[in-house]
Formats: sequence, structure tokens, C-alpha cells
Amino acid sequence: MNSVEIGCIGEDSVCAYLIKMGYEIVERNYRIRGGEIDIIAVNSDYIAFVEVKSRNPHSMVGGFEAVNRRKKGLIIKTAEDFCRKHPNMLQPRYDIAQVTISGNRVIGIDYIQNAYDTTDFL
Repeated sequence: MNSVEIGCIGEDSVCAYLIKMGYEIVERNYRIRGGEIDIIAVNSDYIAFVEVKSRNPHSMVGGFEAVNRRKKGLIIKTAEDFCRKHPNMLQPRYDIAQVTISGNRVIGIDYIQNAYDTTDFL
């Protein structure tokens, strides 16, 4: 299985997780020049911009560590573009999901709500 297929399995599983938690998925793989957001989901209070990192159980670098300062900045820039094009009154939130995959099976999802904010990027 290649990395694109692994990524799709991870994103699909996080979408299912979010739906179970009462979110509606409004966009997947939202792209602008220089940035991408894996999942954009909303509930009654938040618009969540979710970065999904899929890993096998023996990866040297975990999914949370892979979302570095540069990546966070690109996600924030992309989220700002989305909000300009799709105005809303919801509180934005930046989440990270780490999906552990063995073979073609998801064996775990670790999810951090509000993993970072924009204060260091203004």
C-alpha cells in the first residue's frame, strides 16, 4: 500500500470519528497555492481545521511531531482563505489527528482538539 492510500484510509477514519462526535464534514483536501487542509468540519460551536497524519505502529516520527511550525503556518494561511471565501460565525480551531494503521486496518486514532493556535503566527 502506498502513502496516498494510507493517507486516504486515515482521513476516512477521522471523518467517521468526527461524524460520530457530532460534526459535519464540509470539505476535504481544501487546497490553495502553498497549503492544504485535510478535513474541515463544523458543529454548533466550532469550525475545526484538521490535519491528519497516518503512521504505522513502528514509525520513527509520530504524527503529532510531524506537524511542525512551518506546516502549522501553512494550515493557518489556508484556513484564513477558506474563512474569507466561506464566512461563518463559528470559532476556528486547529486539531491534529494521528492515525495508526497496520496493513490496511486502522488500529488507533489519537485526536488533539485545539492542538495549536494563531498567536505565534500573527
